[in-house]
Amino acid sequence: MSDFDDARAWMVERQIVRRGVRDDYVIAAMRRVPREAFVPPDLRDFAYDDTPLPIGGEQSISQPFIVAKMLAAAELQPGDRVLDIGTGSGYAAALAAEIAGRVDSIERDASLAESARERLQRLGYENVEVHVGDGTVGLAAHAPYNAIIAAAGGPHVPQALRAQLAPGGRLVMPVGSSLNHQRLVKIVRRGEHDYDEQTLCDVRFVPLVGDDGWPEPRGASRANSRPAPTPTLEVAIRDAAEPLPDIDSPEFAGFIDRFAERRVVLLGEATHGTSEFYRARAAITRRLVERHGFSMIAVEADWPDAAIIDRHVRARPMPVERPRPFCRFPAWMWRNTDFMGFVAWLRSHNAAHREREIRFYGLDIYSLSESLDAVLHYLDSVDPAAARIARARFACLSPWQKDLAVYGRAALSGGYAQCEEHVVAQLVDLLKSRLDYAQKDGECPLDAALNSRLVAIARHYYRAMYYGDPQSWNLRETHMFDTLRLALDRHGSQARLVVWAHNSHIGDASATQMGREQDELNLGELCRAHFGDAAALIGFGTHSGTVAAASEWGGPMEVKSVLPSLEGSVEFSMHGTGLARFLLDLRPGVHDAARERLRVPLLERFIGVIYRPETDRDCHYAQASLAGQFDAFVWFDRTSAVTALPVSADEKDSTAQTFPFGV
Repeated sequence: MSDFDDARAWMVERQIVRRGVRDDYVIAAMRRVPREAFVPPDLRDFAYDDTPLPIGGEQSISQPFIVAKMLAAAELQPGDRVLDIGTGSGYAAALAAEIAGRVDSIERDASLAESARERLQRLGYENVEVHVGDGTVGLAAHAPYNAIIAAAGGPHVPQALRAQLAPGGRLVMPVGSSLNHQRLVKIVRRGEHDYDEQTLCDVRFVPLVGDDGWPEPRGASRANSRPAPTPTLEVAIRDAAEPLPDIDSPEFAGFIDRFAERRVVLLGEATHGTSEFYRARAAITRRLVERHGFSMIAVEADWPDAAIIDRHVRARPMPVERPRPFCRFPAWMWRNTDFMGFVAWLRSHNAAHREREIRFYGLDIYSLSESLDAVLHYLDSVDPAAARIARARFACLSPWQKDLAVYGRAALSGGYAQCEEHVVAQLVDLLKSRLDYAQKDGECPLDAALNSRLVAIARHYYRAMYYGDPQSWNLRETHMFDTLRLALDRHGSQARLVVWAHNSHIGDASATQMGREQDELNLGELCRAHFGDAAALIGFGTHSGTVAAASEWGGPMEVKSVLPSLEGSVEFSMHGTGLARFLLDLRPGVHDAARERLRVPLLERFIGVIYRPETDRDCHYAQASLAGQFDAFVWFDRTSAVTALPVSADEKDSTAQTFPFGV
């Protein structure tokens, strides 16, 4: 079985069956027809993604689920005669041909029609005939039809198509008064002038152009017209971009007002060491707090360390034996001048507003950084070779930074496997002692709830972490989401929260390579599923500059040059706009032309606490749909590294717990 066969089976199960399509004929057809044969060669790797894909001529192959839904609604039966309007690549015609006796397909673009005809013939679909013509008038010479399916949206159902239905025939097509939004309708012919009609769902298709549809685009010729050249992605982005003032300007964060009614606003970052991302998130958070009543901030940091910050900003007593937070690797992620400046503002704000203090929480799993240090310390003493493997593995535990050679070497190391039980036992003991302390000193209701969850998942999590199992990622993301939800629930239905975390946590994982290929989820995806439109996911990106990062796990922080973004990446197209700072609003109905272009998966860069420019393409890029991940995206063309605050020798030697390793 080929990779495409596996992907097709996965697509049918995840995208079609699980969403409620129950038509056995349609499900079987979707399993047989090779969608990769109907998309451009450079997009075949995305053939089974849950998204439409461009096929040229300003046309697209529809999202698999929508095709399946329309075919199921048409109730195709063996022997049926079917009219398919809008041939495109021929994919829907091929699916219909797997079920029906004969399929006539109409395409107004002659070049697309010829390509589809050749493709269908090559694949052996002898019961399909492709015609060039006006789909709004149908094919009276071949009528009547048991089913008519239109893959383009008209202002109404053309009368000719109604008339060409056989008694009992079904017509399924998008209809709407807008060129961009339609409702999918189903019409059943009951008699000569008697039709039943029902609405199935809201959809968006290309316009149905013709005598009884939308008019020809201005300037286009009637016969076999070729559309005007599609603007480049850079032009589409520039047309949609909202230029932003400097971060220090009072107007910079004004764009966030459009998301002010959301319950959760999640703010990302493309690296863990870029000053502009910290400063921008601080400015946005200040506005959400001061103008819109947000009452909590939660960050990608360990709960106990964040609790020290919370005590500080609310002027609460500090535990005597508790050292200063954020002292272990990677200390610069939170111990930097930009974050400390925000903490100073937060303390000042709370001092002036005691009646509505802002709380500060850490979302991440307890003991992660200290746990990794414990693994390395133990392996250094019993098996230095295994310790070297562990350091390499910890650097690429994130799903965004895989190094397959590391896993291969680790699999051959008997010493590494022999250490597992002892290391996991050490980590569980470490966690338990940590939780005992938190229970004595913490804020009991919420701490107790978190502690019980941690004890339940600890052994599973640590074993997965030790072996680099992708499940460790899902456990971590689920824990962060549960922590966020518990914090919100504790403060009531009116509580609203701002999250700071990496793009890989914030951007909906279902729109990324890791979500599609490895079933890995993340905080953003879980928030969308739970909160719906009450969650706003906002990403950040850059083209070049400098970044604070290390070369290996536990290594020293370095200020590294960020390589200019790769050609073909979404960052490269944003750089091509020539704009220094801007916002892209990716919500439906705002900048739909750019949004549709950015729904197509492109390379996207993710830099965590480890950055190796020499492996930039292999280790730091992944395919992702920007418009699928985020509700908005903030762009800084050139950025600079954070300025780290020093960690004293006594802090380094302490048993202070810190935030986790990052992405």
